[in-house]
Amino acid sequence: MTDLQIRAALPADAGTVLAFWKEAAEGTSITDDADGVIRLVTRDPDALILAESDGVLVGSVIAGWDGWRASLYRLAVLPSRRRQGIATALLDAAERRFVAVGGRRGDAMVLEANESAQRAWAAAGYHREDHWRRWVKPLVETV
Repeated sequence: MTDLQIRAALPADAGTVLAFWKEAAEGTSITDDADGVIRLVTRDPDALILAESDGVLVGSVIAGWDGWRASLYRLAVLPSRRRQGIATALLDAAERRFVAVGGRRGDAMVLEANESAQRAWAAAGYHREDHWRRWVKPLVETV
């Protein structure tokens, strides 16, 4: 895939990223708004990694590093562009980032019901840890 460009997102990309996630990502998050995306890339400019082809956003991954954990979220590829190496390129960029900052293990958030995503993560070398479960508590009300 020679025309693929991997780059960090900019605050100006927020609208494009949100539209892309509606088309390519499963599930929603309380932070799926322009303020949330802008806050992410302002706080950690290298966290949101984008893949573009001919100027079109075709993939994304959030590679969050808090100094303790290397967390992966929102790995998504346009349905029409899947199985072309885009997810692999995004994960390679995320993993290089984590190694550069001292990360020792990547933790991926994967929806239980998304079997194709589970297969993709497994193919990338990740495995499910059944002894952990995510516990959440909303800190603000959503509309």
